[in-house]
Amino acid sequence: MSILQPSVRPKVVSDDVQSHPGRKMTEREFLAWIALKTRAEWIDGEVEMMAADSLDHSTYGWWLLALVKEFVERHRLGSAYGPNVLVRLPRRKRIRMPDVVFIASDSSAVEHPTRIEGSPDLIMEVVSPDSIVRDWHDKYVDFERAGVREYWVVDRIRHRVEAFALGRDGKYRAIAEADGRIESTVLKGFYLRIEWLLAPRPPELLKILRELGVK
Repeated sequence: MSILQPSVRPKVVSDDVQSHPGRKMTEREFLAWIALKTRAEWIDGEVEMMAADSLDHSTYGWWLLALVKEFVERHRLGSAYGPNVLVRLPRRKRIRMPDVVFIASDSSAVEHPTRIEGSPDLIMEVVSPDSIVRDWHDKYVDFERAGVREYWVVDRIRHRVEAFALGRDGKYRAIAEADGRIESTVLKGFYLRIEWLLAPRPPELLKILRELGVK
């Protein structure tokens, strides 16, 4: 028997895509409701639908995921996922869907078939017009309190890129930019040049991987 009663069962818009349920949900209900192609997050019982990606957002989101995934796999550092993977944050009633997620080999986060339980070691978000406040403020607060060790925000709309590392006091501090690039504190040897992230089109992936020492 479905957790949702017939009177509140969401309308199916297209295959595996659902409309907003129209009410608050428990965490259990949300996980039972969300479908394969539905982009939504769960915040203190509220379901927040996410707009479809723009071409620019999709291009850079997948480019970042491919870059991080190839880097961590070649160096055997862990696993990278995105952009439609659910992350259930600890100590917060939050289920987020980041663009890029990195889980270190020795991470305390648990990888389940349908979601990640716990705090990823690194999260990246590419800002969309509807996610400016969500990415710069709401998720910053959520990830900091959940203990995500590093958080990157790529804001091509406002030509701004920042990365934050978690200090011993549990607070984020901006990672200083040097020579036009920001270097990760979690992925040793990994960095991103600001010009790569703000260019009209992302640079060739293989060229960047070679620069990062991935042969």
